[in-house]
Amino acid sequence: MGTLVFHILLFATFIVAQIEMKGNIKEEPILIEFPDLIPGEKKEEPEEINKETLTETVDVSRGNNLTNAASNRLSENRNETLKDKFFDDNYMKEVEDAKSLVSNVNKQLSKEKINIDDIKMPVQTTEGMNPDSIKNIIYTGESNIVYYLENRYHVSLPIPVYLAQGGGKVIIEITVDRNGKVIHAIAKAGQKFRDEKIILYAEAAALRTLFNADPKAPAQQKGTIHYNFIAQ
Repeated sequence: MGTLVFHILLFATFIVAQIEMKGNIKEEPILIEFPDLIPGEKKEEPEEINKETLTETVDVSRGNNLTNAASNRLSENRNETLKDKFFDDNYMKEVEDAKSLVSNVNKQLSKEKINIDDIKMPVQTTEGMNPDSIKNIIYTGESNIVYYLENRYHVSLPIPVYLAQGGGKVIIEITVDRNGKVIHAIAKAGQKFRDEKIILYAEAAALRTLFNADPKAPAQQKGTIHYNFIAQ
């Protein structure tokens, strides 16, 4: 029991000593430092531009622009080439057609012209025949010659229908004098033939035709001779 009291007193003495020691401690002032700026929302600094990235972007953009420009020029050149080719083809075709035309004309001009006087034709005559028995239709195989001249008959009638390779019927308008001579002969207008020679032969034959003389006939009697050419 005495020991317990002793310890209690000892502990109390120790406590009092601690309090006195604390009472003698000099209190030091507490300093509070305030920042110059009141904390707030932190402003984001602009991100520093990466020069290398910017350069690469500019280079890519410039490259795209150059590529687009090159493509546009290529397209324009292609269009111009197509247009030029179109016009060149048409121009060359016209040139070739012109050359062909000139060649054909030169060939035609270079051909020897036919001399009517040199053309030989068989002639049908009515010498010694009764005028009343003479007909105005002359047959030569499949072809025929028919003439219309009022109150006149042929004395000498050349037959050209065998000369041409092309066929067709040619009407020749004639003018005959009182002596029976054909003084004018020309193909009737508006006739067209593949072989133009048949007109030449028909006109030549008509001019060589001789009809009977008739002092009572008109001084210039009009008529026609029809030549039916059969294609050879």
